[in-house]
Amino acid sequence: MKVIVEKQLTLGDCNDVLFKGKEVSLAASALKKVEDNHNFLKAFSKNKLIYGINTGFGPMAQYKINENNIIELQYNLIRSHCSGGGKLLAPVLIKSLMLARLNSLMQGYSGVHTDVVELLQKLINQDIYPCVFEHGGVGASGDLVQLAHLALVLIGEGEVTYEDKLRPTAEVYAELNIKPLSIHLREGLAVLNGTSAMTGIGLVNIIQAKKLLEWAVTLSAMTNEVVEAFDDHYSYELNIVKKHEGQNRVAAMTREILKDSKMIRSRSQHLYKAENINQEVFEDKVQEYYSLRCVSQVLGPIYDTVMGVEKVVVNELNSVNDNPVIDHENQNIFHGGNFHGDYVSLEMDRLKIAITKLSMLSERQLNYLLNDKLNQKFPPFVNLGVLGFNFGVQGMQFSATSTVAENQTLSFPMYVHSIPNNNDNQDIVSMGCNAANLTKRVIDNSFEVLAIQTVAILQAIDYLECQSRLSTYTSHVYQEVRKIFPKFIEDKARYKELKLVRNYLEKGDTLFPNKPAGKSAPVVV
Repeated sequence: MKVIVEKQLTLGDCNDVLFKGKEVSLAASALKKVEDNHNFLKAFSKNKLIYGINTGFGPMAQYKINENNIIELQYNLIRSHCSGGGKLLAPVLIKSLMLARLNSLMQGYSGVHTDVVELLQKLINQDIYPCVFEHGGVGASGDLVQLAHLALVLIGEGEVTYEDKLRPTAEVYAELNIKPLSIHLREGLAVLNGTSAMTGIGLVNIIQAKKLLEWAVTLSAMTNEVVEAFDDHYSYELNIVKKHEGQNRVAAMTREILKDSKMIRSRSQHLYKAENINQEVFEDKVQEYYSLRCVSQVLGPIYDTVMGVEKVVVNELNSVNDNPVIDHENQNIFHGGNFHGDYVSLEMDRLKIAITKLSMLSERQLNYLLNDKLNQKFPPFVNLGVLGFNFGVQGMQFSATSTVAENQTLSFPMYVHSIPNNNDNQDIVSMGCNAANLTKRVIDNSFEVLAIQTVAILQAIDYLECQSRLSTYTSHVYQEVRKIFPKFIEDKARYKELKLVRNYLEKGDTLFPNKPAGKSAPVVV
């Protein structure tokens, strides 16, 4: 099975290409539209002044370009904007970037030759990754610098990563018998002038954020389980009177995770007894701390945010986001600013704020498990060794706390951080690629925090020796993680094992179902 690029892609389609290795196929009808669009532009642009075809770019658009130089103009644009800095984007982000650019061009409003989309298809399917850098674009005339590095590879120049090795593009093309792109008319501007870098990174962020959120619900449920919390705070009856989809879905997921747990308690069985009424001080805590009791109210808004972000970014994925728009059906060309990245920038800021809050909840639940004065159930730092001599999870907590603090600082929004540039032609910009990259960092950080929380929960389970009382679901999680991070008593360096847990969480293949959050709505894992 292949993912067909025609008009509309879903997040699931992107997940199939990026994480399941599915190839992309170009629909014949869409290719025909791309061809017709190019032919229209070729005929329509004769004896007319068209931006980016026979004019300069940006503030230099007032300069007419001689007809003999219009092809070289496109090469000049590509080469001059290859000025990226910082780290190279990870291969999965570059693949997502290429998929986003391919899908935009396949809408048939960019005036490009079919050679461009067919070459992009080859790069995606053969796992050839252009060297694209984190830094460069301001996200307003599109992700110009990042996409210039993509365009440089399309014309056979620059470097690519192929089979985990950094190599000259020309060398890899020759080896695989790939023909570089020859500019026909405006392919340089059409590749550069779009939001595909921020959109590509954003798509990966959303996929990973969904995994994080499902793990946050799972670990929150396990934390409640090991401390033998009451079940009413995630009950259908309590949550349904709050009219938020996310809250009710999180509560439903929690109910499904814990449905056959022998550790969760019923309030009516433990507190609603006549003998309790005469007690002056209740040894049994009547209500849990907020980090345990308010999980659906904290993670619910995060769920709603993730789903809202997905809708906007997938809309951008399926949009025409370059300039000008070549409309062969209406026989005209429209100039404007579809390259502007404000939609993605704002959504990435919303996502990183939400994920930062998720990491904060994880850190608070971790702290509750490690602080014996709070939980009154476990030894300090769930230390299974000799108190004072061994240290348990004490060292890991420092990493979790510092990482959450970094997330909080990174959560300052990029959306309101416009800086005019390009001789003030770009006088208000989105910084969308910066926003997407920072969101990725927050997500990566959060996987580290949840990995430490996972280890602490498993140590707590081992302290209680309650494996047989866990729910079917949480017992499975316990067994799977214990395969890669065994129970420990003695102190030794654990960073390699922690990385294995993080990798396990990151590679989970889960996406939220589109089902109402009813009394028995299933969790998807």
